[in-house]
Amino acid sequence: MTLSESSDDSVKKSNPREDWPARRGGLRQAEVDTCGVMSSGVGYNDQTGAETAVEAGQETTPTTSSSGAAFGLFSSDFKKNEDLKEMLESNKESLKLEAMKRVVGLISKGKNASELFPAVVKNVASKNIELKKLVYVYLVRYAEEQQDLALLSISTFQRALKDPNQFIRASALRVLSSIRVPIIVPIMMLAIKEAATDLSPYVRKTSAHAIQKLYSLDPDQKEQLIEVIEKLLKDKSTLVAGSVVVAFEEVCPDRIDLIHKNYRKLCNLLVDVEEWGQVVIISMLTRYARTQFTSPWKEDAVFDENNEKTFYDSDSEEKKVPTEAKPYMMDPDHRLLLRNTKPLLQSRNTAVVMSVAQLYWHLAPKHEVSVVTKSLVRLLRSHREVQYIVLQNIATMSIQRKGMFEPYMKSFYVRSTDPTHIKTLKLEILTNLANEANISTILREFQTYVKSQDKTFAAATIQAIGRCATNISEVTDTCLNGLVLLLSNRDETVVAESVVVIKKLLQTQPTQHSEIIKHMAKLFDNITVPMARASILWLMGEYCDRVPKIAPDVLRKMAKTFTTEEDIVKLQTVNLAAKLYLTNSKQTKLLTQYILNLGKYDQNYDIRDRTRFIRQLIVPSEKSGALNKYARRILLAPKPAPVLESAFKDRDRFQLGTLSHSLNVKASGYQELSDWPAVAPDPSVRNVEVIEPVRSRLSETPMFSASCCLVSPAVTNAPKPSVISSSLLSDLEGLSLSNVSSVTSPSFGPVKTYELLHHMTGKGLAAKYHFPRQPCLYQPSMVSVQVILTNNSDHVLEEIHIGERSPAGLNVHCFNTIERLEPGASVTVSMGVDFSDSTQAANFQLCTKEDQFGVSIQPAVGELLMPFTMTEFNDLKTHPRTFSDNRGHLFKKKNCIPGYFFYQIFVNPEQMKKDV
Repeated sequence: MTLSESSDDSVKKSNPREDWPARRGGLRQAEVDTCGVMSSGVGYNDQTGAETAVEAGQETTPTTSSSGAAFGLFSSDFKKNEDLKEMLESNKESLKLEAMKRVVGLISKGKNASELFPAVVKNVASKNIELKKLVYVYLVRYAEEQQDLALLSISTFQRALKDPNQFIRASALRVLSSIRVPIIVPIMMLAIKEAATDLSPYVRKTSAHAIQKLYSLDPDQKEQLIEVIEKLLKDKSTLVAGSVVVAFEEVCPDRIDLIHKNYRKLCNLLVDVEEWGQVVIISMLTRYARTQFTSPWKEDAVFDENNEKTFYDSDSEEKKVPTEAKPYMMDPDHRLLLRNTKPLLQSRNTAVVMSVAQLYWHLAPKHEVSVVTKSLVRLLRSHREVQYIVLQNIATMSIQRKGMFEPYMKSFYVRSTDPTHIKTLKLEILTNLANEANISTILREFQTYVKSQDKTFAAATIQAIGRCATNISEVTDTCLNGLVLLLSNRDETVVAESVVVIKKLLQTQPTQHSEIIKHMAKLFDNITVPMARASILWLMGEYCDRVPKIAPDVLRKMAKTFTTEEDIVKLQTVNLAAKLYLTNSKQTKLLTQYILNLGKYDQNYDIRDRTRFIRQLIVPSEKSGALNKYARRILLAPKPAPVLESAFKDRDRFQLGTLSHSLNVKASGYQELSDWPAVAPDPSVRNVEVIEPVRSRLSETPMFSASCCLVSPAVTNAPKPSVISSSLLSDLEGLSLSNVSSVTSPSFGPVKTYELLHHMTGKGLAAKYHFPRQPCLYQPSMVSVQVILTNNSDHVLEEIHIGERSPAGLNVHCFNTIERLEPGASVTVSMGVDFSDSTQAANFQLCTKEDQFGVSIQPAVGELLMPFTMTEFNDLKTHPRTFSDNRGHLFKKKNCIPGYFFYQIFVNPEQMKKDV
């Protein structure tokens, strides 16, 4: 049981109340970590630690908020708390511990306990671990406010940095970094550097948190802090990875050269990092990948990796592909990132799932992005706040790739319990997913939504119907007729929105819908919403030649009510009068002059200005000059039909999942994703050097050479025993290990076979490979690989050979071209591959006379090691001493292998006794 657990248990025994509210704003993140919660399941802000710290300070009796008399900080029963100062200054550790629990409890409720600072800081040197942890929680909260008093105890904090307890060391660093006084910057820097090399990963994590605080206090320390960050980035602990990446993003987000050597390590550690650390790392790696890899979305590139999609492409599509186009070969590091983040789609943390989804959206090939669909739909069962963010991102994604979410269309149906903002987003997504196949289903759903009591949602539904009518020409008439029926609705909001949408639709086909314009004119007197009235007036003026009898009558009615109308209606009335004056001046000349006179003295200056402009434009006079000649061209010019677009169309300029994307405004601190480079930078910068260890006398003739991963030794003929005897020792008697280590004959272990090319993808050609674990005959540095080629098709395959390789410098010894492979026949060929001492996959093309298939060989670490023969153990027989006395001596022997003892002890102890 850890110290933090014992502290929690003692609190529970002393306090029967365990259900009081945790963390109401008193404790900050820096205070949270003090309780020592180290499990990987804890959130990045250590919220579990906050609850532990709060429980450690809960009180035995409730309090009510009012001003106190003792310290001016507690509640109405301050008499119970006025003894806290005496308890903190007493000689009994139990009283001090109880007092600190109550003080931390008060802080967690948002009470001000700063006046107790002198009494609390005296206990910072206490030997009681539980008390010291609570004191540090308090100090982290008030060190910034009481800087002078905190400085008096700075020597104590420095001593605590050497404390044997890792939680005390971390808490001391946390308090030290919370004292925001420039004079102690050198002390803080020294403490951070020492903590960065601490044996405890928890302390190293705390040092990463302190880096951000020191940088905000003194930005001039950036260079030294970058050195610490570079050191911490090499840390292999999953507890440290998330925190140091946060520090990297805060201090030097542009120094991607620090990430090169640690890229693969971060990708491999990602699954085991705590959840909020995963979010930060994924965000950072997304930006990194956009600068280091080429785009997988190139239109002229053929994506040629092992996937079944190429098999199902039609013949016509294959003919369209130019023969000169080179297949797109994804960088192995690019694939590593996608492969290692995919399991996180099953995370319980919605932020992690959203981060992986945006990573795939911005980095993955288009045919692989759909793997995130199911996980995003799963998040729609979460809280409303989560639904809102997820639906916003789905709305953006569904505009470009409808096929991703079309199978899950029912998940976006609106529920009666959904709030308005959720309903609106689901409506947006359904509109984006609409096509000829599902439009009838979606329109039936929209018919129900129009009847909703939520007027805002009903209006949004009418706009969605208008968008469907614009995007899908087959249903334009159906939607228009349905909207006309809504004009008789009793709800003014529905009628007004219908008029506005009908106006936009009529602009696309004005010649075919004059009856609808007449119908709207008849309803004009019953419509009171200003925007709807203005829309009808605009239609009358724009298409006045199609309703020559109705338009003048509408103008007559408007002349009577002009002074009582809204400004937007007045402006459209003036426009209608001007257009009718130009097309039908005999009937409307006096009406036009009357309306222009009313507008001339209107209270709104916009209307006055518009009226004066129209008068000079349409009424000939000496002042108007030549402008009157162009009146028809200005007022009656054909206008383009409006384009009904999604409100989320332009949000793709922001990275998904960011605050800027949610607000559709560039927020402070937002870092834009860079464009894909035309040519990928040198991938070797991510290679980690393998340092060859110094060989001692003990390792002069090891079972595996120290450089076995770097250069394989030459092949020598090892004598083989004629008979395999029952004991391991007798089997080894015929073998010897000279200075040039011998290589074993074929492996005795089972050989695992891997699939290189599936017969579906290879159009009948199937390929499997395995590592025979024998020395390669072509070059010492190569690994031997045997490939089994099988023709599963019904026709002969000709000229099977190896094509282009990736990377370009890949050293591969190819097998000879197979001129002819009959249907159902198989052939085994050998090849050598130089993996350059790494587990990176070797990518190349397996070609036939007609086709090319991209394949990849991925070696395991063990396959890169060269096997060697074991040494003789004749020295064991020459020593008559017991095993216990002789063990240390035997290990010093030049030709002894320690593994022999383990084999004999656990497998054949009797033989061991005889040998010794």
